[in-house]
Amino acid sequence: MSDESKNAGQDKRHHEGDVAFIQALAELLDRNELTELTVKREYDENDRLTVSLSKHQKQAAPAAFAAPAAMAPAAAPAPAPAAAPASEDPASLPGVVTSPMVGTAYLAPEPGATPFVAIGQQVKEGETLMIVEAMKTMNHIPSPRSGTVKRILVDDGSPVEFGAPLMVVE
Repeated sequence: MSDESKNAGQDKRHHEGDVAFIQALAELLDRNELTELTVKREYDENDRLTVSLSKHQKQAAPAAFAAPAAMAPAAAPAPAPAAAPASEDPASLPGVVTSPMVGTAYLAPEPGATPFVAIGQQVKEGETLMIVEAMKTMNHIPSPRSGTVKRILVDDGSPVEFGAPLMVVE
């Protein structure tokens, strides 16, 4: 048997085994009521698998973001006339921008730098709103539309989950 056919057989076994492994991890996540799980598996020096699983808990999201929203009026120069009540689910707001991944949100390109955007600022579609760091990779989060930044729903350096509301751009 040639080296190529041996490697093809090993790749197929890895793939089938990896799928079963990921399914088992997902079941473990549900069974133990976990919200996030990361596992690294190394087969050899150049062959490894990293799996990160997370699930968004709808009940936890409003409570997690209520504190930053409550602090926003104190930092704003004037009270917003159309301010949403603290009990409103930020994910249901029109113009909400959600996190495409699990990671850490950063509002500026580096510590101490000016934030990418501020409340009341006009942004264009595609303009960077913030960064979400995931697995040591800085992922720029672009504005999905042109408009005005109405609310920033996360603090700099705070952890975010997949689908978590980050900002409102209307």
